[in-house]
Amino acid sequence: MTDISQATIDQLLKAIKFDKNGLVPAIAQQHDTGEVLMMAWMNRDSIAETLQSGQVCYWSRSRSSLWRKGETSGQTQSLKEFRWDCDNDTLLLQVEQTGVACHTGRRNCFFNAVRDGKIVEIAEIEIDPAKLYR
Repeated sequence: MTDISQATIDQLLKAIKFDKNGLVPAIAQQHDTGEVLMMAWMNRDSIAETLQSGQVCYWSRSRSSLWRKGETSGQTQSLKEFRWDCDNDTLLLQVEQTGVACHTGRRNCFFNAVRDGKIVEIAEIEIDPAKLYR
């Protein structure tokens, strides 16, 4: 990401339609392959921090605090491009994922599927979650 002015951040924050809790869904996608990695929530502060730092920061609903992706696991996301949809109510973060994106130790969070009429796991655990979060 290149430098972004506070005026641009303010303009973007005015355009985004946050829900009643001040949140907006954000989908993280690997910038060069198109792989959908995960979905999380962002608020005004996490968006501003992400745009200013270039490192993705989300809002943790369970902890009610900012969640800097990789701060405990080392599995970071560097922002390559910040996008939003036509309704201004969903974000798409094009990222460079370092390591796995999912807290289960898988590359992405979308490892469950229905195939041939059955529910199956379609991705193996790459890193033991106990090692990720010590």
